[in-house]
Amino acid sequence: MVFNAKKRLTLSAGVAAGLAALLEGCSSTPVPPMSPSAPALPPAPGAPVASVPPAPPADPRVPPPAPREFRAAWVSTVANIDWPSRGNLPVAKQQAEALAILDRARLLNLNAIVLQVRPSADAIYPSELEPWSEFLTGQQGRPPAPAWDPLQFWIEQAHARGLELHAWFNPYRARHATARTPLAANHIARRRPDVVKPYGRYLWMDPGEAAASQHTLDVVLDVVHRYDIDGVHIDDYFYPYPIDTANAAGPEGVALDAGVGARQELEFPDQPSWQRYLLGGGTLDRAHWRRQNVNALIEAMYTGIRKEKAWVRFGISPFGIGRPDKRPPGIVGFSQYDKLYADAELWLANGWLDYLAPQLYWPVAQAPQAFDVLLDYWLAQNTRARHVWPGLYTSRIDNSAKAFAPEEIVKQIGVTRSRNGVRGHLHFSIAALMENRKGIADQLRTQAYQTAALTPPTPWLGAEPPGAPQAAARRESNGVALKLSPGGGKPATHYAIWSRYGNEWRFAVAPASRPVLLLADDAAGGAAQMVVVSAVDRLGNESERINVYARS
Repeated sequence: MVFNAKKRLTLSAGVAAGLAALLEGCSSTPVPPMSPSAPALPPAPGAPVASVPPAPPADPRVPPPAPREFRAAWVSTVANIDWPSRGNLPVAKQQAEALAILDRARLLNLNAIVLQVRPSADAIYPSELEPWSEFLTGQQGRPPAPAWDPLQFWIEQAHARGLELHAWFNPYRARHATARTPLAANHIARRRPDVVKPYGRYLWMDPGEAAASQHTLDVVLDVVHRYDIDGVHIDDYFYPYPIDTANAAGPEGVALDAGVGARQELEFPDQPSWQRYLLGGGTLDRAHWRRQNVNALIEAMYTGIRKEKAWVRFGISPFGIGRPDKRPPGIVGFSQYDKLYADAELWLANGWLDYLAPQLYWPVAQAPQAFDVLLDYWLAQNTRARHVWPGLYTSRIDNSAKAFAPEEIVKQIGVTRSRNGVRGHLHFSIAALMENRKGIADQLRTQAYQTAALTPPTPWLGAEPPGAPQAAARRESNGVALKLSPGGGKPATHYAIWSRYGNEWRFAVAPASRPVLLLADDAAGGAAQMVVVSAVDRLGNESERINVYARS
């Protein structure tokens, strides 16, 4: 796909033009204080609307609030769904593919990538706890040659583009059905075969085994400690999706499309850990015991992340339909509460996460699993006011019988924006956007993501803003050149930049690591008349805004 390069440069505040030096131009002056949060979105359909007086005319000297929306895409490494395109690619090719994904995300005005770093008790980064993934190197346990750290590369390159990087872990899966190479000697199924169980064509760590859960916790906290990630993310695989034969690969598609599990389910083989629990005096029934096992890991993970790095957000992406006894009338389908033993409602109620990304993988018009009804359900459960950012099934834009039209995804984004309490969404997966299936990337860029957006703030993790930046500006022959530097206090990760062309304010975001920018003249709007800048920290807190430039 092709976009107007000059216009894109203007909208992205120059993205970082290579200016060698800037004169110390006009002084930075404070802008009247404004609320750092976006204006309230319209209420849900049917909600009462209070009568309010008309707003006073906007002051053309004051820019509007910054757009706020978490816009992310999942990048799957398992089975080489998204990256790398196959195992054992040359390092240069792997890096080129990663950069292409990040560049596309930046071009589309996304602001986060959720990268799968642990597909099946393995790693796409150097680890003393788990072996290298075969989906990266072609053979489990074989390090890349020449040696490099893919996760560090992704983090550095994402941050250089102003994108967040959330590390995505599968908590219990120990071997995927598509795996082909032997288990490495340091894989948990070789080191601790007592805590790993075969289930169909998978190997699965038993959540009832304390050693298995501790291992997963250790892996997650090791990454939090060693890497500058912005978030930890886990998916919908807790206890496995039930299967009906020992040779099955897993009925996730059945649960999604038909809303029911396997007709004759094969019991998960956790009898040893269950019996040990009973002999130790446990009083819960088996279903509640299984849920307690998962709950204990979720709570420990949230607490551990907070202690290690308080700013790293913890997100969970469960199956999108709630427990049967709480569902809205007319909603039917697979029960993660009864089959995966995932009590997502409890995690929300207890505040054991910073964002919930329920996989709402059905169209708005599909009444038994209607996207908007399910979104309202999860919002009603969100009594602790955590972020609710639904997952969208963008990859269902394909040639299957149940394919989505691109307009369905654009419509779903519109639904999220119509609800108070929703400031974001995630696309599964990046492949559909990379391929621009049926023009979906074009539609998002021109309709849904016309401008950049800051991620919403997370005040329960910290609400202190960074200091206002220092700034200088100079008129160049082709635009306004900016030189930005951090102010005092908390470090900033981004600069929010407003530029006024005529009566139109345009918004852009630049990473703090690229402080020299060019706001290019626009063919339609001419030269920028005013420029206002603020600093933003990694929790989305915005500093005081400063006037950087005013054309005389």
